[in-house]
Amino acid sequence: MKGSTESGLPLRPVYGPEGLVNWDHPVQLGVPGEYPFTRGVYESMYTGRPWTMRQYAGFGTAVESNERYRQLLSAGTTGLSVAFDLPTQMGYDSDHQLAHGEVGKVGVAIDSLADMRILFDGISLDEVSTSMTINSTAAILLLLYQLVAEEQGIAADALNGTIQNDVLKEYIARGTYIYPPTQSLRLITDIFTYCRTEIPKWNTISISGYHMAEAGATPVQEIAFTLADGIEYVKAAIASGQDVDDFAPRLAFFFVSRTTILEEVAKFRAARRMWAKIMRERFGAKDPKSWMLRFHTQTAGVQLTAQQPEVNMVRVAVQGLAAVLGGTQSLHTNSFDEAMALPSEKAARLALRTQQVLAYETDICATVDPFAGSYVVESLTDDIEAAATALITRIDEMGGAVAAIEQGFQKAEIERSAYDIAREIDDGTRVIVGLNKFTTDDIEHYSPLRVNPAIEAEQSARLASLRAGRDNAEVDRLLEVIRETARGDTNLLYPMRDALKASATVGEVSDALRDVWGLFQPTDRF
Repeated sequence: MKGSTESGLPLRPVYGPEGLVNWDHPVQLGVPGEYPFTRGVYESMYTGRPWTMRQYAGFGTAVESNERYRQLLSAGTTGLSVAFDLPTQMGYDSDHQLAHGEVGKVGVAIDSLADMRILFDGISLDEVSTSMTINSTAAILLLLYQLVAEEQGIAADALNGTIQNDVLKEYIARGTYIYPPTQSLRLITDIFTYCRTEIPKWNTISISGYHMAEAGATPVQEIAFTLADGIEYVKAAIASGQDVDDFAPRLAFFFVSRTTILEEVAKFRAARRMWAKIMRERFGAKDPKSWMLRFHTQTAGVQLTAQQPEVNMVRVAVQGLAAVLGGTQSLHTNSFDEAMALPSEKAARLALRTQQVLAYETDICATVDPFAGSYVVESLTDDIEAAATALITRIDEMGGAVAAIEQGFQKAEIERSAYDIAREIDDGTRVIVGLNKFTTDDIEHYSPLRVNPAIEAEQSARLASLRAGRDNAEVDRLLEVIRETARGDTNLLYPMRDALKASATVGEVSDALRDVWGLFQPTDRF
């Protein structure tokens, strides 16, 4: 890595003011809270209060996950971040044959309103900000959350949180898509419209570069491909008849934070500046809130190792520091044992304590944008912006993000970068402490948290009981309304909400859309 950044940009041993575009003039560098927001989206940043401290959690049953959420809240977490299992993400109930062996494995199993009710039992939804990492079935899970809030006597306009709802990156890097891109975009724009009226404080999408980075994208690729996806969502919403300033203030982003502090700080600053220019100059947004790139950060899970796992504590602290120095709005710090299994309670608490040490024992909250004016950071910010802008221009020339995805462009670029990283690790030019250098022969034994396979049978039994106790004729009628709406162009979330309230399941609502839209079938390139 000497001599170049993760993105392959030159990294000089000594920097000065020469050649810098934005350093030598205060107006160009800007001030925090003002366009183009290079130095932060808010004037005071953390000097008023720290970032939102989230911990991504969810496993097994709703009962088990609810217990973990209560533990995290009691430990000082200020926002929940929900992980769902693969069947829930893919729109299959726990008793579906394709769900076999995956129920509760990488997140909590949610099949119906009854499960969502248990997941947030005893948690006042007007007092906590909840982020849900869910994409293809994002509308369903958001509606279930709203219905639980209504049962708690909480009005939807009091709810605060985020759904990831970013399906384009699923086609690029992650794979939990269901429907073809056009239909997926229709559902996303329906969510924008619905939330503007029904849940106005909700962040309707978290446009995600994190998963691209975990798949091997460089920092430049991460922000270029993420912002290109953001452009596509804005275009789709405008094409559906919405005014840009009606939905853009509720857009949010999600990035990774690696151990390379300087480049990561510069990456976040460049992304803010680029998005501000895109929204004001390309789309003509007038509301300053539409220009702001607000983002959540997660430390880099892909950089954690099963070898000498305690070293991950250091990695996570460094990555968390980079995110905070870069001006994140919320942060999840990974647990040191995640390379082996689901985080244990102790490891999850330690990950939260890492954020609390950064917030309350260091001085980084005492001033806004501590690296502003740094020769190296300002230079890297300019370099990253230029390189990422060039990538977005290539995507524009292909016809936009969806057209580029269909041509396999982003996927191929990320795979090339991932190959380069793997080769460097194998030949030792990229040092991974404990893995290819500073290794030990000692074998350390851990008892990682495991999901009980019996939960699949438990969830199946709950589903059988649910179906036996509901009005199935009414559910069937409401599912048919969803199909008819999917064939037309009116907002899908209203009939979906009615069906879910009548105890239709996640899988049944997803099937109703599958019946009309079909499944997306990838090609060799896409």
